[in-house]
Amino acid sequence: MARMRTVRSLVTAGLVAAVPFPLAAQSGAAPRSPRADSTRDASRLDVDGQTAKARAIFQAQIDNAPDAAAKSAAQRAMAISYAFDGDCANAVKYEALVIAYWVTRESAEPQNAFYQQGEMANEAARVCIDAGNLDVAETWYRKGTELGLKEPAPKTHPTSLWEYRLTHALGRLAARRGNTAEAAKQIAQARKILASDSAMAAAQARFLPYLEGYVALYTGDLAGAEANLTKALALQGNGTDPFMTSLLAMTYEKQGKTAEAKALWQKAYDLSTAHNPPAAFARPLARKKLGS
Repeated sequence: MARMRTVRSLVTAGLVAAVPFPLAAQSGAAPRSPRADSTRDASRLDVDGQTAKARAIFQAQIDNAPDAAAKSAAQRAMAISYAFDGDCANAVKYEALVIAYWVTRESAEPQNAFYQQGEMANEAARVCIDAGNLDVAETWYRKGTELGLKEPAPKTHPTSLWEYRLTHALGRLAARRGNTAEAAKQIAQARKILASDSAMAAAQARFLPYLEGYVALYTGDLAGAEANLTKALALQGNGTDPFMTSLLAMTYEKQGKTAEAKALWQKAYDLSTAHNPPAAFARPLARKKLGS
């Protein structure tokens, strides 16, 4: 869903490229922290399907975290690690711990704290809907909206953003439940919310064709799914999304377009290098489809 981010802080640090010569040979170069290196290694293990090994590293980081912020970052990474196995329950468990950390930050940074709480709840929900745990996903999507809307003035994230995210999620959930009429209702509501806030829509409108394609796919309108998902992937910011790529691959597969589907599964696999929910869904599924 919108602005779904890679695991910040530790994971971001872990993605720093290795230097081509020893650090000692660089004048004034600061050594990279072992923690950053281990996060990078654990994230790579998850992407490669070695999730048990990855979680051993993340658990060590949780146990030996130097402060609450570092512990929270490691817990979020652990939640995403479980996402690579489609484990909704454990992803929720660790995202809840991250939310608890942000509760402690409400006084110091209220705008960011409530936003992050909403983000983490939505991230848990995203893992669960992708895993097929629809009722749990709905609970956490609604919780994410509730938490995000608690952000005090001056708000840095508009009410319309949270309303749009929830409507988008409810549309996808309705489609997964086979409720075509409800899904169509939520698409119409999503359009209405976008029209009500042009500033928010500037960043979020690109996710509407994805919603329309998702609903079409899961309600059996394969032509509509192909058209909308192709449109979604053509929009700036969407073309490298492995989840949307996987949805179009699924569409081609259902249409019997074997060669086109295989090409997109390969693309989804190649794009799934981040440590986030889109990659956690796409990489294992693409690996299975490609038989690798």
